[in-house]
Amino acid sequence: MFNVKCNFEAPHNPRAQRAICNPRPGGGWGWGHKPRFWTSSWHRGGLPAMLGRLLTSLMLLALSLAVQAADTKVQALLRQADAYRLPDAQLQVETEVQLFKAGKLDKERSYTVYVKPGRRSLVLMQSPSEKGQKVLMLGDEFWQIMPQSQRPIRITPLQKLLGDASAGDIATMTWSEDYEGQTAGEAKVGDIPCLRLDLTATRKGVSYQRVELYLSKSGAKPIKADLYVASDKLAKQALFTIEQVDGRPQVSAMRLIDQIQTNRETVIRYLSRKPRTIPDEYYNPMFLTRSDLKE
Repeated sequence: MFNVKCNFEAPHNPRAQRAICNPRPGGGWGWGHKPRFWTSSWHRGGLPAMLGRLLTSLMLLALSLAVQAADTKVQALLRQADAYRLPDAQLQVETEVQLFKAGKLDKERSYTVYVKPGRRSLVLMQSPSEKGQKVLMLGDEFWQIMPQSQRPIRITPLQKLLGDASAGDIATMTWSEDYEGQTAGEAKVGDIPCLRLDLTATRKGVSYQRVELYLSKSGAKPIKADLYVASDKLAKQALFTIEQVDGRPQVSAMRLIDQIQTNRETVIRYLSRKPRTIPDEYYNPMFLTRSDLKE
């Protein structure tokens, strides 16, 4: 009555072969199933679904690669911008901070800053009213060391030193170690065509959780930065002055414009930079309580 040939390879099981290749009367196919190939994903519309999943995976992969390429581009731009503020990995920077109120000089202070890779900075206060005080940045942690004190005091990077100049403003001189982000269009700052970068902090020990940084399209020079605190409130605007120093363009000053208290500006001037390495023990807060750095 039945003349069915089995044109596919049945499982290596005689009973399974008989059940699959010899249909029962009434249309049954052994164990109540149709042949396996009849109910394959192909005949249930699985091929389009499988192609859809493959297409989705390829799109996600392309998106991931595009994001990685964008991140790499932003980091390259930040490293270029950092070089205008920190031309060498280990430096001694003589710094002057001036506070202006209603356009008039109100106060000024002097600092010597030692910078070392790995987010290590030591700030020595040089003005007579502050002489002997030190601020140490070690990763995400900040300490202030007072003369004659046996215990360092923990502070935040937003601890004010003078005017709007915080400990983080003076001790930190890079973006590439602390931020990630994306390009967010182009704009002109004055008459300078700039790329706008929208940056988000990657670590807790930074002064500003978000930065809108404007870099010149030619050379990625830092021109302006809008600085936002953790509440996403605009706290300050930084404007950078770039001049030829030692035969190459460098940031010679950073002007901080207070966005909360009007009529206040703080100018940080970088008077000199020179390569200088100090021993690692000076980046230990307890060591600094009993030792002074010989300049």
